[in-house]
Amino acid sequence: MAYDSSLDQQLFAKSWEGQGGRLTVAVYSYNRGAKKLQISRELTVEEGRPGFAKLGRLTKEELQGILPLLQEAVAHMD
Repeated sequence: MAYDSSLDQQLFAKSWEGQGGRLTVAVYSYNRGAKKLQISRELTVEEGRPGFAKLGRLTKEELQGILPLLQEAVAHMD
């Protein structure tokens, strides 16, 4: 079965902005299935345009910034 974006439902999303860009914590459900957490990193590249990057490792500042968002996301996964 191929991925169908119309079946992907975003249940929660909040972002934290730091010096290097933005981290977004979101909860999605595909085709009314299990709720899953997604964390994405968006960097500010030349000319102020956003660019996406691998999440990889987090700095202490980034982790402290998204920790409250992760806790809030958990409430949307019930």
